[in-house]
Amino acid sequence: MNNIQSYIKDNKERFLNELVDLLKIPSVSADSAYKKDVLLTADFVLNSLKKAGCDNVEMCETPGYPIIYGEKIIDKSLPTVLVYGHYDVQPADPIELWTSPPFEPVIKKTETHPEGAIFARGACDDKGQMYMHVKALEYMTSTGNLPCNVKFMIEGEEEVGSESLAWFVPRNKEKLANDVILISDTGMIANDIPSITTGLRGLSYVEVEVTGPNRDLHSGLYGGAVANPINILTKMIASLHDENNHITIPGFYDNVEELSTEERAEMAKAPFSLDKYKDALKIDEVHGEEGYSTNERNSIRPTLDVNGIWGGYIGEGAKTVIASKAFAKISMRLVPNQDWRNITELFKNHFESIGSKSVTVKVTPHHGGQGYVTPTNNIAYQAASQAYETSFGKTPIPQRSGGSIPIVALFEQELKSKTILMGFGLDSDAIHSPNEHFGVWNYLKGIETIPYFYKYFTELSK
Repeated sequence: MNNIQSYIKDNKERFLNELVDLLKIPSVSADSAYKKDVLLTADFVLNSLKKAGCDNVEMCETPGYPIIYGEKIIDKSLPTVLVYGHYDVQPADPIELWTSPPFEPVIKKTETHPEGAIFARGACDDKGQMYMHVKALEYMTSTGNLPCNVKFMIEGEEEVGSESLAWFVPRNKEKLANDVILISDTGMIANDIPSITTGLRGLSYVEVEVTGPNRDLHSGLYGGAVANPINILTKMIASLHDENNHITIPGFYDNVEELSTEERAEMAKAPFSLDKYKDALKIDEVHGEEGYSTNERNSIRPTLDVNGIWGGYIGEGAKTVIASKAFAKISMRLVPNQDWRNITELFKNHFESIGSKSVTVKVTPHHGGQGYVTPTNNIAYQAASQAYETSFGKTPIPQRSGGSIPIVALFEQELKSKTILMGFGLDSDAIHSPNEHFGVWNYLKGIETIPYFYKYFTELSK
């Protein structure tokens, strides 16, 4: 693989142009208005896998958006790597906060990315990182450097819970059979501090609705005499944390994994500047559960956050009204051993019980998934570590992520495979936020590093 850097250099502009074309398609799975665009993106991925060297590529129909499957089988006696990624993206809202249109990709230089970063929705999560694997395959097939078998499974519903994937995987175990699953949908500590994600939090996502009077009311004629659903909803939400920012739902912490003092000390060795963290977010102080550091709060501790809240009049000017209804969307990030279905039920029972008799409370579960911890003592992790050492010249640091990829636990349950999370994004890349971006250097470094994983995993499997 001595020619990999020259191959990337020779094809750099094409690699970037192809990613830009992919990012132009607004594949927002959460909004049915973008259905045609999501399907157009599926076509793009299918054709890209064909061009990259897959011998067999299929658009697999599901109850929802299709899953793109591709494979390159060179010798059935060799190991098989299954690559997972997703081609759908988050909604771009609020549009007005983007410095350039979210689906008109542009490359801009930043302090973190002096070589430039691609600004667009999905640039890092996950189109850019998924496409690294397609281009890595192209390199390996076109230069005769593919050392083992490879399969691709790219879905279009990750951002809305992967329901169709959960339907597809149990029905296609033989097709998806593999020795290890490789995913790039996470990040690393810094461009000069590579890291491998060894843990993911689970997720429970719900929507709540509080209903008071049967219609919106004049706040002068009825104010003080009739329950205001917005007032009540905000009080209910505020009660979900105590003065130490501990979640107050009964039973919520029953199965929370408590890391040992030694494990927490190992985590603390990862480079981290609280001052730089606050400066990057333009905040004066951090906030979170008492007794835990910032890096512990966002990785090994469960959380509960309001993702959206609305009701009443929010247009320009004033309208004196008591709304009939108030709503909120709430997500809970969970740690290993917390079952997302159980947590959803605990939330539902508690939230419906704390509402005033003057309103009706409804909790609607949306989606969720289990947390996951990947071992560091197997050959897949060793292969990933060697791959980073080769391309970065440094041994990567294992770290737990605060994010969730709910299907990782499903893969282990159904396919009996371990997952390796080789992410190349940075915390500052603004995924799920306005001005999401992905460093050009990171994109190309991922393409350079991934083939080494195949090489070392094949060698260690012998």
